[in-house]
Amino acid sequence: MTTTASRPIRSDRPVRSTQRHQVIGLTAAFGIGTLVAVQSRVNGELGARLGDGVAAALISFVSGLVILLAVWAMVPQIRRSVGQVWQTVRRPSDGQGSLRWWQCIGGLAGAYLVATQSITVAVIGVAVFTVAVVAGQAVSSLVVDRLGFGPAGPQPYTPLRVFGALLALVAVVLAVSDRLNHPSGLLLAVLPALAGVGTAVQQAINGRVAHTASPDAYGAVAAGLINFLVGTTALLLVFVVDLIVRGAPHSLPTEPWLYVGGACGVIFISAAAAVVRVVGVFVLGLGTIAGQLIASLFIDLFLPASDQAVTLPVVAGTLLALVAVVIASIPNLRR
Repeated sequence: MTTTASRPIRSDRPVRSTQRHQVIGLTAAFGIGTLVAVQSRVNGELGARLGDGVAAALISFVSGLVILLAVWAMVPQIRRSVGQVWQTVRRPSDGQGSLRWWQCIGGLAGAYLVATQSITVAVIGVAVFTVAVVAGQAVSSLVVDRLGFGPAGPQPYTPLRVFGALLALVAVVLAVSDRLNHPSGLLLAVLPALAGVGTAVQQAINGRVAHTASPDAYGAVAAGLINFLVGTTALLLVFVVDLIVRGAPHSLPTEPWLYVGGACGVIFISAAAAVVRVVGVFVLGLGTIAGQLIASLFIDLFLPASDQAVTLPVVAGTLLALVAVVIASIPNLRR
């Protein structure tokens, strides 16, 4: 007779399922980075055409907000998810499941990122903008994960994660090593570097909002809606001041592709809020870095924002960034 003791009790199915989720999460993170690069190119061009980066950022956020409000009106589950966030914020703190008001203002970081896209990309190009954002994001993601801002809680430092972050920094520096020879461009790159720091915080707290709203995809969309509401409000206030100080922007351009930045933001903000629960802030950041670098490479080849040529260091830095993503992901895959 065969006893239960002789049968294997443990199964490798949960492990395989977790690994598949990690791979899917990394692929999604790569796609998010691609959309960030596309949005940077679009909003940078729109800001140059309008002669006003704040106006371009506001247009991008308003268009994204309109899309999300339409989805919110049509899908009851999203309305319930947004209501759940509101109720949780209003409740007194009840420990781990609580949500503070400041964890719902990740849209401020998103608004700042889009504003820097509109202001700087037409001057320094997509590649330099990308390296500045990545430099801030790669380092701050480690700290954000360690402090436990994301829904997964505190994530420890490990040698592979630290090495992956350093390798990502080396990769992006290598990718633009022959382009960082203009002091004015380097000074202007400080703005997107700060945006990169904010991006890591934004991804973490948006992930927590999504987890509070709902454990499924509806929670991610609800987090995206809250993100766009906060960002649009902030940009609208800044635009009013900008309008008083500098006057009205130029007339709106007619090319439809200049207005897809908001749709890109809707997709990658909602996707990041969902993916961060699977891979964490750090690996999400590195996957986004890889996507940004490769997309920037193709943008500079086929739709350049300036007269910068694609060089061997750009290609080498892109490949090195992909290696960094794989190395940093190893601890997650082992878990």
